[in-house]
Amino acid sequence: MWLRVLGAAAGGGFPQWNCDCPGCRAVRDGTRPCTPRTQSSVAVSADRRSWFLLNASPDVRAQIEAFPALHPRPGRATPLRAVLLTDAELDHTLGLLLLREARALELHATAAVRETLCQGSAILRTLERYCPVDWRPVVPGADVALADGLSYRAFDVPTRKAARFGPGRSEGRVVGYRLTDTRSGRTAVYLPGVQDLSAVREHLQDCACLLLDGTCWTDDEMVRLGLATKTARDMGHVPMHGPGGSLEQLAALSVGRTLYVHLNNSNPVLLDDSPERRAVAERGMEIATDGLEVEV
Repeated sequence: MWLRVLGAAAGGGFPQWNCDCPGCRAVRDGTRPCTPRTQSSVAVSADRRSWFLLNASPDVRAQIEAFPALHPRPGRATPLRAVLLTDAELDHTLGLLLLREARALELHATAAVRETLCQGSAILRTLERYCPVDWRPVVPGADVALADGLSYRAFDVPTRKAARFGPGRSEGRVVGYRLTDTRSGRTAVYLPGVQDLSAVREHLQDCACLLLDGTCWTDDEMVRLGLATKTARDMGHVPMHGPGGSLEQLAALSVGRTLYVHLNNSNPVLLDDSPERRAVAERGMEIATDGLEVEV
C-alpha cells in the first residue's frame, strides 16, 4: 500500500492567513528554515491507480493538482474512488464542496458525522444538490474492503471536545482508521485527531506506519502565545510533549514509522532548526511535509 501526505498542517494551514506567531512569521520573512504546508489530508492506494482520500481539506484542489496520480483521465474519469472522514470538522470536510463536480461521490462516515454534516454544518445537504452522494456507514470494529488489496477497520476515538455543530453525541464523533494491505498484512493507522492516546493504544500496536495527531507541542501552547483561550486537550488534541504526551506514550508501543500530521501553525516543530524538532528526530519520529510518500 502507498500513502501520500497531501497536507500536513492543521486547520488554517502553515502559515495561517491571520497569524503572526513565530512559525508563520518565519515562513513569510524567511528568517528561519521551515516549509509551508496545506491542511491535513492523506491519500492511500493499494495499486497506485485507484486512490482514496482520508479527509477532504479546504486545500483539496491544490493538493490534487500537486499529485499527478490524482489527475483526471479522458472524459473526466478520476482515480479518486472515495473519501473517508475521521470527523465532521471543517478543515476535514470543506473540501467535499470542492469535489461537487464529480459524477458521484462515495463517502465513508459514521452516523454521527453524517448527522452533523446534514443537520449541523449542512455541508452534505449542499453537496447533494450538486452530485449524488453514496454514503457508506462507518461502523467501528467492522472490516471494510475498499479495493482489491486494501481494507480498513475504523475505531472510535473518545473525545470531550464541545460539539460546534450537531447533537454532540460522543460515540462516532471521531474515528481513526487502521488500513491493511491484504496481500502483505502490513498496516497503517491514520489518527489526525485524538484527545487521549491511552484510549486507543490497542489500535496502534504493531502498525508499520502511524500518521498521528501533532497539533500542539505542549498543552498550553496556544494560550501562552495569546492565540486562544483553550488548551490542546480542550480542542480535542493530545500534546506531543509533557506528562501524558504522545512522545512519552509512544515509547511503550511497538510501532514502525511514526509521522506527525495535523500540525498547528503554533507548533515549534515546524521550524527545522528548533530544539523541539530535534527532540522528535532523536526519538526516531518524523514531522510530515506535504508530498511525502510512504510505501507500507
